Amino acid sequence: MLFIRQEKLKEGMRLAKPIYNKKGVLLYDRNSKLTRQGIESVHNFGLIGLYILEPAEPLPPMSEEDMEFERFTMMSTFAIEDELRAIHDKDKNDSGLEQVATQVIKRYGHLDHKINFVQSLRSREDKYYKHALNTAILTAMIARKLNLKHTQLHDAVMTALIMDIGMLDIPDELRDKTGDELSEGDMETIERLSMAGTQYIGQACSQNPVIKRIAVQVIREMKAYARNEAADKAGKSYYEAKVVKLAAIFDNMTAMNDYDEPSSEISAIRFLIENDEMFEPEITEALVKSINIVVPGCSVELNTGEKALVINENERNILKPIVLTFSDNKIIDLGQELIYGGLYIKDVMKTMDNRCVVDKSALAGFGVNV
Repeated sequence: MLFIRQEKLKEGMRLAKPIYNKKGVLLYDRNSKLTRQGIESVHNFGLIGLYILEPAEPLPPMSEEDMEFERFTMMSTFAIEDELRAIHDKDKNDSGLEQVATQVIKRYGHLDHKINFVQSLRSREDKYYKHALNTAILTAMIARKLNLKHTQLHDAVMTALIMDIGMLDIPDELRDKTGDELSEGDMETIERLSMAGTQYIGQACSQNPVIKRIAVQVIREMKAYARNEAADKAGKSYYEAKVVKLAAIFDNMTAMNDYDEPSSEISAIRFLIENDEMFEPEITEALVKSINIVVPGCSVELNTGEKALVINENERNILKPIVLTFSDNKIIDLGQELIYGGLYIKDVMKTMDNRCVVDKSALAGFGVNV
């Protein structure tokens, strides 16, 4: 699988991922060949490029749930962009975002199983909308695991969707900057625009002022996180804000774009676990219970450099499952601390579009079905 930028797409290339329109209607299915009209559609949608199958590469498996996740995220990203711009430019209320929030909660706020949380590639133009949606989906799943009340779930999801509206005013020269590229002045500009954006939230959500209060707390805590400072604890503290903050930071760390290398999900989870003074352990645990990270059948790299296949998960410690090492065909239970205390998973081997590489045939030999 290759990622081909928009300007290098050619007719006849095979799609590795489907393309949907704003209404969620399938335009081009996986394995279909690109046409001139398809390339024009990519340009009109503002996509950076597409994942393309190599000439002899078979179509990788993709579940119905994964396909629906792709469709829903693409359709909802367009909707969020339209609604946030309407609120920002036209002083519109939040009725459109309420519909998006309702759909997010309906689909992901009541799940009783983990999902494959697949990041889509972001461009400078759409990264805030994709971040808003991903944060909302993660927030809904985490809130479900934490058994938050429906009102808390709703307010948290709405906060995730609208809290970055101030970023619509960010100068173009700052959109692609991250980490060390940001000067002190850049950070101050971003922080000022984030907080200024809460005026739009207050106007759009005037019937529910709690959403603005949660957003203000999230923005303050995100500022403290970015500067490695203690968070401002002025005013009432909302637990919902802590959920949204963790979801937002996890999404930012693992986001895929064409200008910055993302952290792996394992690295992000390890960071959250190790910084339990900043992130509540029960919220991190709820995230781990919501998405597939180390699944049976995926290939992993241990901290020794050894490659292995995951046989069974370890629900108590995601970093220490039962694995089969490739070099000597040995089964190791990393959860046995007295024997393998120094071993843990360093990373998960994935395809270019961030999907786990699952060897089902190898698993079958151990009586594991996936």
